[in-house]
Amino acid sequence: MMNHKAINRLKDEVSPYLLQHADNPVDWYPWCKEAFEDAKQKDRPVFLSIGYSTCHWCHVMAHESFEDRETAEILNKHFISIKVDREERPDIDSVYMSVCQAFTGSGGWPMSIFMTWDKRPFMAGTYFPARSKYGMPGFSDLLNEIIKRWHSSREELLQSADQVIAHLKKPEFTRKNVNNDVFLHRAAQMFSDSFDAVNGGFGAAPKFPVPHNLFFLMLYAVRRDASDMLEMVEKTLTQMRKGGIFDQIGYGFSRYSTDQYFLAPHFEKMLYDNALLTIAYTAAYTLARKRIYLDTAEKTAQYVLREMTALDGAFYSAQDADSEGIEGKYYTFTLTEIMKVLGKEKGEKFAAAFDITACGNFEGANIPNLLKNGDPDTDFGDEIQKLYDYRKNRSKLHLDDKILISWNSMMIAALSVLYRVSHDKKHLQAAVRAQIFLEKNLSDGSRLSTSWCGKRRSEKSFLDDYAFYIASLIELYLSTLDKDYLEKAEQFCKEAVKRFADEKNGGFYLSDPDGAELFLNPKETYDGAVPSGNSMMAYDLVRLYQLTKNEKYNELAGKQISFMSARVQDYPAGHSMFLFAKLIYDDPPEHIVIAVKEDSDLENVRKNLPVFANVVVASNSREYPLLNNRTTYYVCKNHTCQKPTNSI
Repeated sequence: MMNHKAINRLKDEVSPYLLQHADNPVDWYPWCKEAFEDAKQKDRPVFLSIGYSTCHWCHVMAHESFEDRETAEILNKHFISIKVDREERPDIDSVYMSVCQAFTGSGGWPMSIFMTWDKRPFMAGTYFPARSKYGMPGFSDLLNEIIKRWHSSREELLQSADQVIAHLKKPEFTRKNVNNDVFLHRAAQMFSDSFDAVNGGFGAAPKFPVPHNLFFLMLYAVRRDASDMLEMVEKTLTQMRKGGIFDQIGYGFSRYSTDQYFLAPHFEKMLYDNALLTIAYTAAYTLARKRIYLDTAEKTAQYVLREMTALDGAFYSAQDADSEGIEGKYYTFTLTEIMKVLGKEKGEKFAAAFDITACGNFEGANIPNLLKNGDPDTDFGDEIQKLYDYRKNRSKLHLDDKILISWNSMMIAALSVLYRVSHDKKHLQAAVRAQIFLEKNLSDGSRLSTSWCGKRRSEKSFLDDYAFYIASLIELYLSTLDKDYLEKAEQFCKEAVKRFADEKNGGFYLSDPDGAELFLNPKETYDGAVPSGNSMMAYDLVRLYQLTKNEKYNELAGKQISFMSARVQDYPAGHSMFLFAKLIYDDPPEHIVIAVKEDSDLENVRKNLPVFANVVVASNSREYPLLNNRTTYYVCKNHTCQKPTNSI
């Protein structure tokens, strides 16, 4: 390992991930023209490494290989090495993730791509150990083999690059005359078939939360009178809340569970998970009216506002899994620590409830959880606060303080929805502050930027940035009934259609076709850890039509529904956010027009509205007159309008 610090070309970057590698002995380039020009001039292959700042295995590969002098010498002598933060450049990440999956059948981070100076990939993988183990080649051995083949059999490498590019660029087969109800039922059945009735969640370990799957199942349960689907959601949400994937001391959710029980998480916390899970728990509360769900949503919001919020109101991206080089050390306790902090009597009660033992439940230490003995309603507030304060002073977590507009938009939407249920103004105030930050720093009035870091905004923006920002503006409108938010949502929807829509073949590209620089410009439809941009655009267009009754949105929504319907057939459960949009397209929520007598009535009006209804304030007193000279509601549902009423 290196004993002294080097400085490379990443020193002037602002991405926390790139800055983590600025003192590597590897002569890293950021993604730039200079890197590829140097590769061409020096006749070298390009090594592209993609990751993010809170990625555990990215840290491992960095420590093992990128901080190692001998490995760095190989890279510096024979390769041009490029570092990319996947969260800043989702276009690069998406294209080369497809490459990695095509070569290996799987993907993940760190992502390792070997390619030519003109960006043609000829080999791909993820983590490679420094020396051969786990049945994987050692990274330095792999580098030496690539150098050898680059000089002795380059044509074979280039042939493999051409083959994978041809495969990825092959036109998609799309089905016609799709029975739109069939894939909704098939998706629900797929979730049912993979449901873990004992532990909650779907499939085997590792278990990811995937909140948008729960969105779909909740709405499907309501629209199709399928109580068994709601039972699956409730079991999953309850087990997650009781498990170690939920931080019982500081609140908020980790990225996923490494086991089937939701006990031992991969400890990094991502803003997007906590935003989407806040919505899921809030929605579950509106259906089941169980306090545990609203309590979990409020505690998750508390975590974000306490630890993931900048002074100016924007939300940070992530917290690391590692502290002092050990994954999970920040979050775990020994029984001795519990007794020391809480005292014998309170310590024993807490330990019994939260599964704290001398032997431990995780690598000799303990992850506090309520899976065995506890009840989330049990009041250990004072004890939790003492342990929270102790933990904060015991060690520190790395914070990725990058501001991403798409992830911030998810949190704005989450806080807006939570406000409509909790009626706690701090949630709405936090959402409004964050939106003001985004508008000021990541928008020029019509175009958006992906990220803000080091008081600099990125030059690029992508479909997802617009799709999630539009959704956040819609939720803010529904929470405030301030038409300014709805008008902004329409404005950015118009820009998204202009920049990313494929008018000929349907759907939306990830990148602006005029600015795309890679061999592929994908139309992402599959929902991963977050919903795809195409799923979100389907949702946005449906909601905008239902709120504005503008036929242009109805036309666009219909086209997007058709485009997506043809692409979900093979695996509909992988497109749950689109399925959610399809359900509200086919069977819209209540449409409520409010004729307000006094503007001061709006505050009380907002508190009594259905949480997910389409609500507009009447602008035409002739069309929507007051009944009994009082604020009046005009409600339509199931294509039928009810009589005007003064009571919702």
